[in-house]
Amino acid sequence: MSTLTSRDRDHIFESLRKGLVPERGIETFAVGIETQRGELHRQLELAQAGEGTIKFLRGGYGCGKTFMARLAVLDAQAKGFATSFVVVSDNDLRFHRFDDVYRKVMTELGTASCPRGALGDILDRWIGRIEDALIEAGEDENADDFDGKVRQRLDENLATLTGGKAPQDFVRVIQTVFDLKQKGEMGEAGSLISWLSGSGNVGASAKTAAGIKGDVGSRDALDYLHGVLEIVKAAGYRGLLIVIDEGETILRMRSDSRHKSLNGIRQIADASVEYHGLLWMFTGTPDFFDTRQGVAGLAPLHDRIRFMKQGKFASLRQPQLELTPFKDDRLRAVALRLRDFYPAKDRTRLEACVSNEFINRLVAEVTTGFKGDVGVVPRQFLREFVMQLDLVDENEAYVPMAEYGFQPRELSPEEEQVISGTAATLDDDEPVPEEDAW
Repeated sequence: MSTLTSRDRDHIFESLRKGLVPERGIETFAVGIETQRGELHRQLELAQAGEGTIKFLRGGYGCGKTFMARLAVLDAQAKGFATSFVVVSDNDLRFHRFDDVYRKVMTELGTASCPRGALGDILDRWIGRIEDALIEAGEDENADDFDGKVRQRLDENLATLTGGKAPQDFVRVIQTVFDLKQKGEMGEAGSLISWLSGSGNVGASAKTAAGIKGDVGSRDALDYLHGVLEIVKAAGYRGLLIVIDEGETILRMRSDSRHKSLNGIRQIADASVEYHGLLWMFTGTPDFFDTRQGVAGLAPLHDRIRFMKQGKFASLRQPQLELTPFKDDRLRAVALRLRDFYPAKDRTRLEACVSNEFINRLVAEVTTGFKGDVGVVPRQFLREFVMQLDLVDENEAYVPMAEYGFQPRELSPEEEQVISGTAATLDDDEPVPEEDAW
């Protein structure tokens, strides 16, 4: 906890007040998930060793899939990976269009020092490493021909890294970005980095400078991602983690888009071994993985990644990693952690008012409305708990044990469905037709 900055601490509590999973600092209250976290570390080690791999996180509502995925991003960055965290949306992310996925991946591309839109920073770091290597080999960085030698080494590295398979436009754009930056034309260079990131709003002048037309298309996007992955590694990063969160959103799409999206995931899974140093991570509910409208309806994908269990035992190392519902003791432990680093004006009073006894009773009473199913309550409980911390901190006369009332909150429709077992289903029950999405 000593490494938690005041900014990160404020971010944590502001996110929890809104019922959101914080993007930073969550390792400080990550409890009860040590074994699952260890498996994700193993996957990162595989990627760091040069493997291309894919992992699916499965769990019901409230099991902490987004939390675990966010934690994986922080762990990956701490280990020297670049990362991207993409949330599936049925209105601005058509998963069967890989140019859409590529654009979102590049928009959210981040590192420990650059949280989003990090491609330009990664390119600069890669070019800097080339310059350093030339200087170490005896080249004079002040010589008139030094930039030319950097350009030549850059071209050679591009050909070597991509095995000559990168699209020509990919190579030309990177070459032109270097040339423009050496001329001080940062605006045009930035436009081409935006184009390389999948943007469709790049001016004609920048495209003309690089000799390119059009935008990154769906059929080329995987090749572009391959090129970006190699540059990420050449820039000194251990690899790349791409998280695709809330895969169950695909179930709400029209059947044709849903089928194409599932086939897109199948193609990614099939091709993942070819992307050395890349870990794909998808999250989804059991409905997404186990129903005929989802993964189970597409035999080639389901056969490859289906979840297997022997009684109550499930291997962590199979393609799907199961996240289990919260238990009372885990919810209580999280509350205690949050209380420990809450920025209180009077810590003694806070700990006296929000005592262990109060926390125990709050866990018991708030979950009563959920019929003892703690798994559907974590986000709501934590929001409620942070409000109690805030009220004590803001009001000297507030005593939560006397004022709270201990009335369980009403359930949302989604929570009612989880408890009753009547989760929404789709009308069609036909298997997903197998087809190439791009």
